[in-house]
Amino acid sequence: MFLSLLLQVLLSVHSYASPVPPQTRATTLYDVIVVGSGPAGVIIASRLSENSARNVLLLEGGGPSYWVTGGAERPAWLAGTNLSRVDVPGLYSTIYTNPSNNLLCQNKIRAYGACTIGGNSAINAGLFYEPPASDFDKYFPTGWKHSDLVPSINRLYATQPSTNNPSLDGLYYEQSGYVAAKKWLVTNAGYSELDINANAARKTKVFGHPVYDYANGQRGGPVISYLQTALKRPNFHLQSGAWVQRVVRTGGTATGVVVNISGTTSTISLSAKGRVILSGGALKSPELLMKSAIGDPAVLTQLATANQLGGVPSSSWINNTAVGAELFDNPNTFIEMSSPSIQAYNYQYDNPIAADRDLYLTKKSGPYSFAGGSCSFWDTITHADGTVAGVQGGLGAAGYQAYTDAMTVTMNIYGTSGLKSTGKVVLAGTDWLPGPSGSVYYSNPQDAQDIATFIRRLFDALPGTGLTPLNLNQTSTVAQIVQYITSYTPYTRGQVNHWSSSCRLGSCVDVNTTVIGTKNMHVVDASIVAPLTVNPQMGVMIAAERAWELINKLMV
Repeated sequence: MFLSLLLQVLLSVHSYASPVPPQTRATTLYDVIVVGSGPAGVIIASRLSENSARNVLLLEGGGPSYWVTGGAERPAWLAGTNLSRVDVPGLYSTIYTNPSNNLLCQNKIRAYGACTIGGNSAINAGLFYEPPASDFDKYFPTGWKHSDLVPSINRLYATQPSTNNPSLDGLYYEQSGYVAAKKWLVTNAGYSELDINANAARKTKVFGHPVYDYANGQRGGPVISYLQTALKRPNFHLQSGAWVQRVVRTGGTATGVVVNISGTTSTISLSAKGRVILSGGALKSPELLMKSAIGDPAVLTQLATANQLGGVPSSSWINNTAVGAELFDNPNTFIEMSSPSIQAYNYQYDNPIAADRDLYLTKKSGPYSFAGGSCSFWDTITHADGTVAGVQGGLGAAGYQAYTDAMTVTMNIYGTSGLKSTGKVVLAGTDWLPGPSGSVYYSNPQDAQDIATFIRRLFDALPGTGLTPLNLNQTSTVAQIVQYITSYTPYTRGQVNHWSSSCRLGSCVDVNTTVIGTKNMHVVDASIVAPLTVNPQMGVMIAAERAWELINKLMV
């Protein structure tokens, strides 16, 4: 029955796997169970299923996203196409103005995020930046240095398409921000204009077009590049609507997972040599470890009192305070930039400009072929002790909050690698859901100083450009900028939701990604990735490729 159902799925219009029938769950043993179909989960499950002797199950709590997965949520103007809202890059920002109950996590995490096939890669901008080699060499352990990762990077490039010019007619659109920023940053501030990924090692005073993991004018990502290949293999199974509650284990050996599907709770079991891989992201994976009685003993005591550990006695707890620790997100600031030369562009979910709508529908070209950012740029801040902090910026397509006229766009400023502030994953509420602690942003004052220094440098180069910052005075001192960016306003202290680093290599998992204290449990997602100089998505994919190499050797 199972093979019959699988063949029906693979031959259907959508390459979308229905839930495994209950009787199959009770009798089938899996060699690999991957929990979470975000970028890392899709990649690691796909790669491990390349060995046809392995029975691989990929579990996802959410449902369909891209059209090819069965996703059908979309505005009326996409009717009659093979496109969902997820497939159209220009609809990226509309997730905030036209939110989706089908794509977003509903009462599953205490933060913003996607719970759907593809995870956050189904709702983010699709930015695809290769981290500089220095990130891996500085912040990752032996076995994860850049030289170790070159094969992983090469495989990723060979499998995952990317582009800095996504419009299929070869033209760049909505470039007034790029032109203004080039005069400001290249001419005035001495930045170098370059192809960002072709010069991945350079992250000091560089500027260029954003790079996206798109293909054929549509959102790409591992769901398109890896998952569709995996779904053709009879030993690969995708099950959506499956919320994993905890890992079942005997001592340090995982034997299966407890999962709830449509209100029915059951156990899916591993084979004798099987492995569980947690890929739910930097909030969910630590939650599952804690609810599997692995973590800080003080937290486990609270969870046991609340009956959240499935009755696991304290004698079977695996105590590890590194679980959920050192959680990172990029602190960000919005600065509204105005100029007579700027032409803001507002993406619309239901009523796009007719000419732009038709250009996308007929040629996969125009403003709706990309997510709206016109440029990205980087610099570094070197401290007296020689340590370096990374800083990043970009211009969007339109203004924000009180500044939305036709001549205003939003500049987004991040702090990146080398920042010193981290928090932890905290379980709270009646359902003990994961979220960030209050110390994630600016708990170390050096971070605010670094970001304020970056902003001051940018402002120093503004004269003669015609650009004016509206929500922060151009003459502000570094101290005044620090005060502003650390205050609570609609433009400051925002969550970028680039959650990472909450189950780090060497403390929470070993260099093979095995959860310390266990034999066959792994974490492979942003949790194991240290803060990077760039948006973390490509770095997470690289980590998944590297994890495949390591876990594959363990399974021989």
